[in-house]
Amino acid sequence: MAEQNNVQVQEQDINQLRKVRREKLAELQVNGQDPFVITKYDADAHSQSIKDNFEEMEGKKVSIAGRIMSKRVMGKASFCHVQDLEGTIQSYVARDNIGEEEYKAFKKMDIGDIVGIKGDVFRTKMGEISIHAEEVTLLSKSLQILPEKYHGLTNTDLRYRQRYVDLIMNPEVKDTFIKRSRILSAIRRYLDGQGFLEVETPMLVANAGGAAARPFETHFNALDEDFKLRISLELYLKRLIVGGMERVYEIGRVFRNEGLDTRHNPEFTLMELYQAYTDYNGMMDLTENLYRHVAQEVLGTTKIVYNGVEMDLGKPFERITMVDAVKKYAGVDWNEIHTLEEARAIAKEKHVEFEERHGKGDILALFFEEYAEEHLIQPTFVMDHPIEISPLTKKKPENPEYTERFEFFMNGWEMANAYSELNDPIDQRERFKAQEALLAAGDEEANTTDEDFLNALEIGMPPTGGIGFGVDRMCMLLTDSAAIRDVLLFPTMKPID
Repeated sequence: MAEQNNVQVQEQDINQLRKVRREKLAELQVNGQDPFVITKYDADAHSQSIKDNFEEMEGKKVSIAGRIMSKRVMGKASFCHVQDLEGTIQSYVARDNIGEEEYKAFKKMDIGDIVGIKGDVFRTKMGEISIHAEEVTLLSKSLQILPEKYHGLTNTDLRYRQRYVDLIMNPEVKDTFIKRSRILSAIRRYLDGQGFLEVETPMLVANAGGAAARPFETHFNALDEDFKLRISLELYLKRLIVGGMERVYEIGRVFRNEGLDTRHNPEFTLMELYQAYTDYNGMMDLTENLYRHVAQEVLGTTKIVYNGVEMDLGKPFERITMVDAVKKYAGVDWNEIHTLEEARAIAKEKHVEFEERHGKGDILALFFEEYAEEHLIQPTFVMDHPIEISPLTKKKPENPEYTERFEFFMNGWEMANAYSELNDPIDQRERFKAQEALLAAGDEEANTTDEDFLNALEIGMPPTGGIGFGVDRMCMLLTDSAAIRDVLLFPTMKPID
């Protein structure tokens, strides 16, 4: 009961503070000082740049703009800290420097207000690099109350829902998203340097293929047709390879109608690329080089630490087949499993759950997920997946039960998926038929036949290597973020009401 009373008192206090802020705004507007009519402010410096270049900037006049994060009024002189894109910087505001009326106006400003400050760069007696203000301009009035600065915004759910407040109160969050932006830029620079062209393909599609996932569905009123949101970028990018664009990539949102957890959000960022005249070995080399390049450019090192565990991108990445991984971690040699009945028997013996529709290769994949994935901490390519789980991949010529496919793992997570792309239209049609059978048997994630894509393959697609990267997981690892929501500015949230 006491706790409930405290909450009510706090809410009353906050409501009173909001009321006071609106009254201050009304007074400003009556006096012809409405901050919301200001359209621009010429800032020429940022906080950290001033600090980094203090020796050159000492005594020079600068203009900064940002949000008041703290304020200490002491009679004729005051201090405040202003936060901008790069961090915070102190300003010394004295009545004798800015004028009596202007100083009265400054004293009425609140934490959260956005201001422009012009003045000279100097160092205080306490050694803090500051701006000696000669002019303070209120640029925007904050009518809400920021969280108390020493506790910040710690409620995780509220942080995700009000990311704008999270970015203001938690500098490490802003740093994460600055790094995310740099990661995307580094990916683009690397691929552009390798001769790839960035392209854009449809998000709204009649046939959502290219991955094992359940799509979101919608209705297009103008055509009175049902459409789906894409689950992959693959089938359109391959059409471009058919058209002669030999190296293409796309970084874009895809949508999968699945659950929410620390590594899954229903909309996420995928990077897919396709390169003619190479295979999955070429994709392994590209992946290794790309990851090293991005880590070095964004973090300045190829050694990353996630949740206290160091992973070394500088060493050659391990390459292991799925069969060898299951042999290593489950103690089961799949080369000795010759029939579906034998696969089911060993699964029952090892307590690996499977469904009636699962083939021998599906059960191998279940063994891999159960026994091997969690051990793949250092960068590892898991190669040669069974044909049952690889409907768009070329068979291995020497063993057609398996395909030229790999998944890239770090920290026990799948980080990328790559193939020697299937370019035989007759084989592809048979694979689609098998997927249709799975769909009919109740597998909502199975692919459906895409006739236009088959037509493109019949026109002729060269031997091609392709890969899909989960950009969000890459950002999680490179920023040491615990959950995918920590690297999505606006993650999907359950409505409050």
